[in-house]
Amino acid sequence: MLDNKLAQDEAQRAANYEALKSEVKAKVGGEITSEAQHRSVTEAQSIDNLAGNLRQTAVNDVIETQGDVSRGRFLARVSQIVDYVFFLIYGFLAIRLMLALFAANNSSEFVRLIKTITDPFYSPFKGIVPSLSAEGGFTLVLPIIVAMVVYLLLHLAINGLLRIFVHRKTTV
Repeated sequence: MLDNKLAQDEAQRAANYEALKSEVKAKVGGEITSEAQHRSVTEAQSIDNLAGNLRQTAVNDVIETQGDVSRGRFLARVSQIVDYVFFLIYGFLAIRLMLALFAANNSSEFVRLIKTITDPFYSPFKGIVPSLSAEGGFTLVLPIIVAMVVYLLLHLAINGLLRIFVHRKTTV
């Protein structure tokens, strides 16, 4: 009987504890809700100022990003034009190299046209290194290869410079 009485007391104590815990929880929750709904004038002003600052920052970021995108598009177009010009130079120099390598007839109109087109790009490199010749007029014109390498390096440098102007500087 003593064990039964002890078990009943313990059950009653646990039920009272749960009821008190629920009451305190409801009371605290109500107070928090009440405080959250009734903010002071200074809190409201602080929240409005913060929201206004965030809104202005977002607008400024969009405006700055639009400028970056426009600048990026323009410089990408410039880079495409630079690529095209250099690919033409590479192509014409490669044709001139092949014509010399296969001992093309210098009196041919096409050979003269290619030499006329490539002379402004090839002339700074003439005589820089000796050309290798074989029987029958076959010649490996090494200055053309040197010119192509120099123009490749110049091409890479120009594209690298354009990339510097495209990349956006970010600050935190």
